[in-house]
Amino acid sequence: MAEPMQILIDDIVQMRKPHACGGDTWRVVRIGAEIGLRCQTCQRKVLLPRSEVERRVRRFVQRGTGADTTVSPPTRLP
Repeated sequence: MAEPMQILIDDIVQMRKPHACGGDTWRVVRIGAEIGLRCQTCQRKVLLPRSEVERRVRRFVQRGTGADTTVSPPTRLP
């Protein structure tokens, strides 16, 4: 099983398909089992399951505060 994607608050991501308003960039506003996203064009908020967000993300436009791409995500202890 693959490790979950490192998603941080205030990340700006580009999704594969555009929103109904035409925008395709979203800001992460909530993290958990569901990821809260806010459209950068129309400011609409949506909640999507983490697995769906990981499939739909094309690229990170801007990383949120605290992002360090050189450090791997923490390992889980038994």
